[in-house]
Parts: sequence; structure tokens; C-alpha cells
Amino acid sequence: MAFLPASPALARALAERNYTEATPVQDAVLAEEAAGRDLLVSARTGSGKTVAYGLAIGATLLGDAETLPAAGAPLALVVAPTRELALQVQNELAWLYAFAGARVISCVGGMDPRREARRLADGAHIVVGTPGRLRDHLERGALDISGIRAVVLDEADEMLDLGFREDLEFILEATPPERRTLLFSATLPKAITTLARRYQRDTLRMEVSGGERGHADIEYRAVRVAPNEIEHAVVNLLRFFEAPSALVFCNTRDSVRRLQAALSERGFAVVALSGELSQSERNHALQAMRDGRARVCVATDVAARGIDLPELDLVVHADLPHDAETLQHRSGRTGRAGRKGVSVLLVPLKTRNRAERLLGGAGAQAIWSGPPTADEVRRLDQERLLQDSQLLEEASEEELATARLLIEGRSAEEIATALVRLYRSRLPAAEEVYDPGPQRPARTRGEDGPQPGAPRERRERTAGAGASVWFRLDIGRRNNADPRWLVPLICRRGKITKAEIGAIRIFERETKFEIAEEVAGRFAEALAHGPDDNVRIEPVAGAARQGPRRPSGAKAGPRKDTARPGKPRRQG
Repeated sequence: MAFLPASPALARALAERNYTEATPVQDAVLAEEAAGRDLLVSARTGSGKTVAYGLAIGATLLGDAETLPAAGAPLALVVAPTRELALQVQNELAWLYAFAGARVISCVGGMDPRREARRLADGAHIVVGTPGRLRDHLERGALDISGIRAVVLDEADEMLDLGFREDLEFILEATPPERRTLLFSATLPKAITTLARRYQRDTLRMEVSGGERGHADIEYRAVRVAPNEIEHAVVNLLRFFEAPSALVFCNTRDSVRRLQAALSERGFAVVALSGELSQSERNHALQAMRDGRARVCVATDVAARGIDLPELDLVVHADLPHDAETLQHRSGRTGRAGRKGVSVLLVPLKTRNRAERLLGGAGAQAIWSGPPTADEVRRLDQERLLQDSQLLEEASEEELATARLLIEGRSAEEIATALVRLYRSRLPAAEEVYDPGPQRPARTRGEDGPQPGAPRERRERTAGAGASVWFRLDIGRRNNADPRWLVPLICRRGKITKAEIGAIRIFERETKFEIAEEVAGRFAEALAHGPDDNVRIEPVAGAARQGPRRPSGAKAGPRKDTARPGKPRRQG
């Protein structure tokens, strides 16, 4: 439906921004039944809720007037979970209320509190802030909320998750009891409804997100990866989609640092966001994304809460989120305001069931596949080159003169080849990645091939036939274990070469493998200090030393060593 705000000033602001159709949440808060009432709204991130509650409180702040009175004690208070979101809300409300003469200021952690106090003393109509900083100003007497007519809690579920319950209750209890209270949340868990019952009156509950509607503009993909190829898969996904802006999520600060360094080394324009950065550093990173100097942002969940990046078409979960709600919040950074977006989960073999539970909990249907291959990326590069706008633009006289000089001294094929080289030189190279394939169903008795529990043996080449030590890793036939990706994983984790690996025996739920005795100590030490990639490697109990390794090329089969690394289950 078209926008029908009561205030001509707000209608003019919407027209200036070419807002012609209301989103579902904006439509809901403008309904006649919502006028003047407290609202409890379930609205997903990116649904246009900032403009929605800006419009909802318009009549409360303006009444019948076209403009607001001179700025003094604030009339409205908006509370947001993070600095980034609060600053975005300030910008949104500033343009929405520009023709109403509103003064909108922010009070957030990481900024100079004395400067904020001076701005509050100068007067404001709307104050946007984070819970802790707003409470600090209240306790110091810098924030006068005696005239507050409306309070908005934005992303209330996140504020409770971040531990702001006490601050929120302090703020709500300090505001005038006759105020309107609008509570917006992506989800409505019990803690949110309890907060609403305590602090709201005559509440109208609206659920305008969730189910398929909450994912209508987001395409979910789940990409199978070998545990040691997550970094390579991220590279190929970024190159495959070539999104104007992409956000890659990791679960820890260390993972953010490692992935940012790896992408930067490969030629990506990348920035990082994590809790260890100062507010100034975070602002610089976000500004680099907004003005196009960077196209990839690697971030933790805490650092990325509430951020809004322009033209963000791709979200990559390099590490799986901890729960379905986090998956929704992460993915909600894309597919905003009518734009389409893609959310890609990287799923190591052992975590497929967990990934399916996360997607189910988020109400999302994902397309499963392997990672984009280097050949697929190169084919797309070829198509993009042929469609490049530079080939379609009309040439200037100077450009034509230079082109004629090139044609005089070079053949068309030589010039075209140089063009291809120049085009490719700007692009990070794609990586060779392996698709571990879908999980195979368990084999039943009587089928060809190994019976359940029987080991599948593979033989890697070895440098000699010395003594060896057996190790095990907790991936087996049920996870599509295969030497093609197990060997690189073992070499990377243990800092050894392929020649120092002996036999590899793949069981249903685990894999056992030999390591040359002379490097076994160094191998174990590297494991203890290596990265955590969801694969556990450990020595096999009771099999610290074995006899001579079979020479390279020896026939695989049951060993006759006295200390065997493990025995397959007997088939009855």
C-alpha cells in the first residue's frame, strides 16, 4: 500500500527519498487500530522497521502541528543494542524528520560523553542511544526525560542477549508512565513478552515477520567443504558471486584476523570488524565498505550486530552460527529493502546435521552443493569480460587514436590477449577445491563393497620402510572420508609432508593412519598448537610404536603387527 503518514512533513520526506510503497511492517504500524497504542512488533532485520517506528511516533510527537517546537528536553527516546545500529537509526530519523525541524542526536558508547552532554544541554527532539550510555547520562543528570512522549526499544531481543536487561528496566522506569512504548524485536521469546507485559499498556501485538516472509529476499545455500578447505571455499565464493559488498562471519577474533590476512594476501579489498577494535577503527572499516574502498568485511557476530552496509548482496558463514536466531540475524544483513541477497553456510562434513537443524530452526530452505570450482569461476570471468561496460561505451577521439596505434603494431589477437591479461590481473585467483560429496547412506548387509565396520584401506607413498606411530581422526566413511582431502588435512595440521604418511585405514566413524616414527613427536606437537577446524586428531591408545612400514606400493591388507591400532567389528 502507499504511504499515508498523518504529518505532511513526514510525507514530504518520504517523497524526497522516493518511498512509494510501504513494507509490511510499515503498513502494520500505520493501521488505524495501531494509532496511539503501545506496540509489540516482531519484525525481521532489514524490513524497514526504523522508518516504521519513525512514522508510528509521528502523530505522538507532532500532534496537529506541521513542525516541532524549539528543541529542549527530548520528546522521544530510541534505544538500540549497538553503536553502529544507533548511529544508523539517528541518520534515518534525521532525514525522516528533516522537514519537521527535528534535532536528532546520538548517545553511544565509544564516543566522548562530555560532548554528548553538551549536545543534550543544547536541546534535542529525539535521542538515540545504547542502553549503557543512556543510563550513564540519566544517572549524571545530563539527560532530562521528563518530557518523553514515546520510547522505542529497537532489536530488543539482541539487547537482552547482550545483558542489557537491567539498563533497559532502569530507563523504562525513569520515563513518564503516560509515554507510548514501542518494542521491536526479530523474535518474541518469553523474556521479551515478559518485558512487554511489565512496561506496556493497551498493547497491540503484531507479527509481521517469520516463516517464509522473513526469507523471501534471501536465497540460502549450504556448501559442503572438506575441513581443511574452508579458506579456499570462501575465496571461490567471493569470486563466484562478485558481490558489490560481502560480509563473512567467523566465530572468534582469531579467525577474523586469519581470514582477513588470507583474503588480503590474495588481493581482496577487505576490512575486519571484531570486538578488539576501537570505535574509530570500526568506523573507518565501515566507511571503507560504504564508499567502495573495500568490498569484503570479515566480522564476528558481536561486531556485526546492527550494521547496515550498502549493496550487501552476499553473506558467508565461514563458521556455522551457534543457533538459528544468530543465523537469522547474520543473514538479515542482506536481502534488505527489496534487494535480493544470498546467504551461504560452509558446512564441514561432521557438521551437516547441525547445519540442517540451524536451517530448520530459521525456517530456511537451502540449496546444497559443493564449493564453486576454479573452472566455474574462470568461466564466469569470461562471461563478465564479454559483458563489461567498457566494451559498450562510446570511445573518445583520444581513445580511438590510441587504439589505431595499437592496431598498427599488433594483431587483433595480440591486443585481445593483452586485454584478457589486464582483466585477470585485477582479480584474485580462484582456488582448487574438492567437493566431498553428499553423505552416503549406510550400506546394508549383502551389498557389494566393505561391510559396516570393515576398514577401507588406502596406501599413500612413503619414503622408506621405517617404524611408524598410529594416529586417529574422528572422521570416517559416514563422513565421506577420502585420502584426496585427508592427506592435505593431515599434512597441514601436523606440518609434515605426504611422504611421511603411511597407511590410511578408513572405518565407519573414524580413520587411522601411520606417521613415520622420526617425525611423530613433531607431528603431535603441531597438533597441540594447531587451529581448531572441528577435526580431532590424536594418537591411537596402545599403539605408540609399530614395526616397519610397508614399502611404497605394498599391497594393502590386514597387518600382522602385535600392537594393532584397532580391530574392525566382527561380522556375525
